[in-house]
Amino acid sequence: MIRKLTLSRRVAKDEKGVALLEFALCFPVVLILILGMLELGYQAYMQSMANGVVQRAARAATVGTVTPAQIDEFVRDQMVPILQGQDKDTAVVINKLNYRNFSNVGGGEKITGDTAPVGSYNSTDCYEDRNGNSRFDATGGGASGVGSADDIVYYEVVVTVPRLIPVVTYLIRSFYPNATSATWADNTVVSAKTIVRNQPYSDQTAALIRCTSI
Repeated sequence: MIRKLTLSRRVAKDEKGVALLEFALCFPVVLILILGMLELGYQAYMQSMANGVVQRAARAATVGTVTPAQIDEFVRDQMVPILQGQDKDTAVVINKLNYRNFSNVGGGEKITGDTAPVGSYNSTDCYEDRNGNSRFDATGGGASGVGSADDIVYYEVVVTVPRLIPVVTYLIRSFYPNATSATWADNTVVSAKTIVRNQPYSDQTAALIRCTSI
């Protein structure tokens, strides 16, 4: 009986292999944290780079000495270091819309002659056909491109590249099957936006006013 008690105590006090077991349990979690931090850090770097490029491109465009094509090429060339070998023409999407004033940005075209019922567009109203499509647009009323002098230009650059460390996505989905949101998608997507006013390097182009909508 005494021998059995002694053996039990020895077994209870034997800590050989405990450290290895603890390491095996903790290692996957630590690995995910380290790789996840690297991935998020690289994504923050991409975001910062995209913001800087958009700001520089927008400032250069405001003086009217560069063409829209030159602006697009500048942005894409600057993004090459973070594209991981992806085609710059497909990985980088550039959107440029211009408006006559800041209040129109993101909204619809401006009604210049509002007839009854007042406050909403109807077929007897006159409006600025900003995008030249011969119809009134309640939303998305910006014209494509950088516009002319004194116009407000909205720039957006969207960059889509594969994740720097794809294993992060695999590990997250393996240990957390429900984590299927865009946060852990196969690609990393960053976007940068800015709004600037073109300098008055010439007279602002007169707005095209229409009083009928086709």
